[in-house]
Amino acid sequence: MSAPRQSCLFILSSSNEGVTAQSFLQAYNIISSNFSVQLASPGGKHIEYINQEENSRRWFNEFRAKSNSNPIALETVDAARYTALVIPDSPGATRDLHTDTDLKQILQHFVKEKKPICAIGMGVAGLFPALGKDGHWCFEDYSMTCTSVFELARNADFPSLPVIPEEFIRDNCAKYSCSGEVDSVHVIIDRHLITGQNQQSTITAVQNLILMCSQNSVNSS
Repeated sequence: MSAPRQSCLFILSSSNEGVTAQSFLQAYNIISSNFSVQLASPGGKHIEYINQEENSRRWFNEFRAKSNSNPIALETVDAARYTALVIPDSPGATRDLHTDTDLKQILQHFVKEKKPICAIGMGVAGLFPALGKDGHWCFEDYSMTCTSVFELARNADFPSLPVIPEEFIRDNCAKYSCSGEVDSVHVIIDRHLITGQNQQSTITAVQNLILMCSQNSVNSS
């Protein structure tokens, strides 16, 4: 009898600024071929997938017709059920996920159990609620990347962002790096954490998540 499929939790912003369509589509297609996928958002609210192109628009129209396209609320998530966690590129993450207390509990479990986490671009802001009992950030000594200030500064909403991910990482004692060329693929792996700099890094980041989970399965067998 084959082993049951592992489960992966996708954390998605429900703010109007939304989730980058291409990053979600790429991550979902790769992960769902290897895992059972569960979507979750603050309050289980509707997800706005932004910057859709013609091909991705057709994909999302078909996807929304499926029952598993509806996210559950973060407060209902039992983190122990999931092998891995993914936060795709999400401009909205700086509006809601970065201070979400329910997400904090989920992240604390994943850090404690050293379960694989993959966060991409602005979705890295979804890691920010993970404060330990001592008030320190759980990822304070990790090496990581996220959307760079240079990439963000091109956006009209840059001055109104509640938090600048690159600055948060540096201010909370983690080690930040980015590619010397904007919009280039840049992925960092440190222990059980995989971070991608931008939307363009999605495929490489989630492929490494698959490899990490496979290696963990081999080591635990």
